[in-house]
Amino acid sequence: MITASIFSNDKDKLIIPPLSTFYDKVAQPMAWTIFRLAVGGMLVIEGLPKIMAPFAQVGFVEKLGFYPGWLWSPTLAVMQVLGGLLIALGLFTRPAALANGVMLAITLYFHMANPYGDAFLTQAGIDALKAGSDFFTPQAMARLADGGHVFLHQVQSKAELASLFWTGGAFLFAAFGGGYLSLDRLLFKKQF
Repeated sequence: MITASIFSNDKDKLIIPPLSTFYDKVAQPMAWTIFRLAVGGMLVIEGLPKIMAPFAQVGFVEKLGFYPGWLWSPTLAVMQVLGGLLIALGLFTRPAALANGVMLAITLYFHMANPYGDAFLTQAGIDALKAGSDFFTPQAMARLADGGHVFLHQVQSKAELASLFWTGGAFLFAAFGGGYLSLDRLLFKKQF
């Protein structure tokens, strides 16, 4: 079992020893807090539309095997917004991050198991696009010239990478807590 802290800044092990205090008192707490605000804030931003339409994901959650969808869809919306707020504030950080990390891991699985496909358009669609190009901007024409193959590949890659990043961020806070500048530490004098 590893007992050393990954956040240790022992002066004897640093190339520039006088930076130890700066790393301990400023750089690490600020970086941890900024990343916590980013992860929590993004969960809130992504969750707000789901709160506004709490039953919009009924079909999606049932497709993933979570029945009844009418229960899980609003539950996940609330968990995402409330959990995001808790993570951003650093309050009950570990349980909120763990719950959202599991949800985000399922989202990552979904993106990997259900790719967007190879193209938007068949050859007939490409021909119709070329014939009626007045309806499309030059940028749209360029993206759809191959039926949207490259564009869909880019969208798929971004969906997977974004899900991987946010899942990792949530699990990082589930493992290490809210950090020095968190309400957990301020209110409870301990990490949750």
